[in-house]
Amino acid sequence: MAQEEELRRVAASRRAEKVPTVIVDDVHIVYKIYGAGAGRGSATSALSRMVRRKASPAISEVHAVRGISFTAYKGEAVGLIGSNGSGKSTTLAAVAGLLPTQSGSIYTDGQPSLLGVNAALMNDLTGERNVVLGCLAMGMSYAEVREKYQGIVDFSGINERGDFISLPMRTYSSGMAARLRFSIAAAKTHDVLLIDEALSTGDSAFQKRSEDRIRELRKEAGTVFLVSHNNKSIRDTCDRTIWLESGVIRADGPTEEIVAEYEKYMKSR
Repeated sequence: MAQEEELRRVAASRRAEKVPTVIVDDVHIVYKIYGAGAGRGSATSALSRMVRRKASPAISEVHAVRGISFTAYKGEAVGLIGSNGSGKSTTLAAVAGLLPTQSGSIYTDGQPSLLGVNAALMNDLTGERNVVLGCLAMGMSYAEVREKYQGIVDFSGINERGDFISLPMRTYSSGMAARLRFSIAAAKTHDVLLIDEALSTGDSAFQKRSEDRIRELRKEAGTVFLVSHNNKSIRDTCDRTIWLESGVIRADGPTEEIVAEYEKYMKSR
């Protein structure tokens, strides 16, 4: 009996353990910027340099992220805050696998999905076609798309002032397009969902729906990262916040504590 009780205790302890979903280990990210001198940025001059095996004479480097490390866990919503140019969006893009690291490593459990205000939808297609293609691109079946389609449209609020879902995306305002992008991405449970400023668009009702949906996504499976300059969204959505400044982590901890420290810093600048 004692042995069985010990096995149950160990099993319960393991269930209570945090499950890592994203590990960022001493990551550095460097952008190379080519000079603006005559011909240096043209395709012809680039081809000429390749043929002559010569490097560009005017390349500067920007060290955007400088040796950051953190671990995120299943069920967490992690906010990323910091002033402009602090490395927030760069970090998200690297976690999504869209940017190479200069050094260091990034490990993810499952497929990260990056949602930003510039996420690619096709402007010449209707909102309806973009919903279908976006869902298929996330791995849904046609049956799942049909099941979720109306919910996506209703969640986005695209049709609240007319039949906009049947119009080309190029006729949408930036806010309408961003709401539709978020609605498509939020229709699926993600292992790791990366959100870059998507909650800064739309009215307060849409922002409330978005925050509620993020909480549902956390409960259903995954980990959510949110980049935003709206501290209220960070407070309402995230239980943990990482503060980046000049490419380094300045603080990492409970959201209320970190956001208050960040606001104090910004007021003193």
